[in-house]
Amino acid sequence: MSTGLVTLFGGSGFIGHYAARALVEAGYRVRIAVRRPHLAGDVRLAGPPGWVDIAQANVRNRLSVERAIEGADAVVNLVGILYEKGRQSFESAQLGGAQTVAECAAAAGIKRFVQISAIGADEDSESDYARTKALAEQAVRDAIPEAVILRPSIVFGPEDDFFNKFAGMAAHPVSNVAPFLPAIGGGKTKLQPVYAGDVAEAIAAAVSRDDVQGKTFELGGPRTYTFNELYEFIGETIDRKRYALPLPYFVAKPMGLTFGAIWKIPFLPLHTVLGPPPITGDQVDMLKTDNVVADDALTLKDLGVQDIESIEAIVPTYLWRYRAYGEFHQKGEA
Repeated sequence: MSTGLVTLFGGSGFIGHYAARALVEAGYRVRIAVRRPHLAGDVRLAGPPGWVDIAQANVRNRLSVERAIEGADAVVNLVGILYEKGRQSFESAQLGGAQTVAECAAAAGIKRFVQISAIGADEDSESDYARTKALAEQAVRDAIPEAVILRPSIVFGPEDDFFNKFAGMAAHPVSNVAPFLPAIGGGKTKLQPVYAGDVAEAIAAAVSRDDVQGKTFELGGPRTYTFNELYEFIGETIDRKRYALPLPYFVAKPMGLTFGAIWKIPFLPLHTVLGPPPITGDQVDMLKTDNVVADDALTLKDLGVQDIESIEAIVPTYLWRYRAYGEFHQKGEA
């Protein structure tokens, strides 16, 4: 029996697939609100027939948001971007979108609202990503004081844009000639990768539990790593020895600004051909600050997520595709 309907904005993305499955397992029907419904059909597989529906909605269009939350008991906002392209900006997608969704939910009388933010969200940050994430948190709380804010670190899983990205770089033929990966700022920035399935469990708990309303949680995995340590882990996992090449911030920033500007050119949609830009100026700014759970923060365990997955347990199950001989590769054959 269903315990209610949850509208999941941005539910066709990486985390959305896991969140939909976790919510269905918790007994909720799920409505996936996305800009392009025809590209989100696979999300229906997150639950039995009739439990996962898809609705067209654009967080920049208030009427479409109102239609998407009609009849919902809870709302989860997963909308976020890692780089700007076309009309998709940090201001419009992350700040304006969150404000619109929260205001519409408040007007509909919905009190159960979960906003997916990020560790490092800070109104005073040099990074537009981190700044708009923080402003979005405030906009959501202004509309719905009971809203739950979840701040994950780097999220990993088979479809992630982190381990797959750097493993792909390490496996590229060019890396056989120049076996280096860029270590921005010397590769000393600390990260605390968290498994997408654990983030999804946190979302389900935030929707279900009365005792977490109005609180903020930071979501991280069981241990922290420097960027260089993650490079070593990736190289060991795919059996390709690569070296971290220190790239000072003053060198990386103009490179990032150049890539970011090129990827934003409307008539040159490089993201559809080459995927995300290698680095942007905003991402360089983000790497100046560690991305780890604060010592005094509420965490996954406070949400009831106890068996937290590690990168060592999960990542090798999908990075095998970057080994010289794939799943048949024997260590030392490269």
